[in-house]
Amino acid sequence: MELGAKLKEMRQRKGLTQEELADRCELTKGYISQLENDLTSPSIATLIELLNALGSSLSEFFKEESDEKIVFSAEEYAEKQSDGMIWQWLIPNAQKNMLEPVLVELDEGAETPADFPHEGEEFGYVLSGRIAIFLSDKKHTAKSGESFYFTADKMHRIVNEGKSKAKFLWVSTPPNF
Repeated sequence: MELGAKLKEMRQRKGLTQEELADRCELTKGYISQLENDLTSPSIATLIELLNALGSSLSEFFKEESDEKIVFSAEEYAEKQSDGMIWQWLIPNAQKNMLEPVLVELDEGAETPADFPHEGEEFGYVLSGRIAIFLSDKKHTAKSGESFYFTADKMHRIVNEGKSKAKFLWVSTPPNF
């Protein structure tokens, strides 16, 4: 890790000169310059003081930047087939995220298992076909090009009441599938 370069970047993001940072930490401008050019290393106490002046902490400073995966291919999807249903989890290991998108296909007459009330929200977009969303005993119908949204505090399930396969994107937050 290039300690000096990271300190310099943080200082510049805060809009501080080397002299201003030095003044805040009771150091010299020359010492800040040496740190930023990796000509010297600070003590832990000095590094903590510098990071405080820059609005950061040791844990944030040394936190490893991860290359967060943004795009996922069809080969990475997990799939489950059962009783006229195909579930495709579009984000691998989405259970660790805030939301979980699933692509669901229901054969004519097929339905998702009843989902017990839980905390969170559900959103869906119907790609093809026509479905009925049952919240407790109340039925709501959505067809291709329409979306649905509800809080998940009621028993819910989805039924394909159309004459052909229904396909919809279903997003649950927090992950629940």
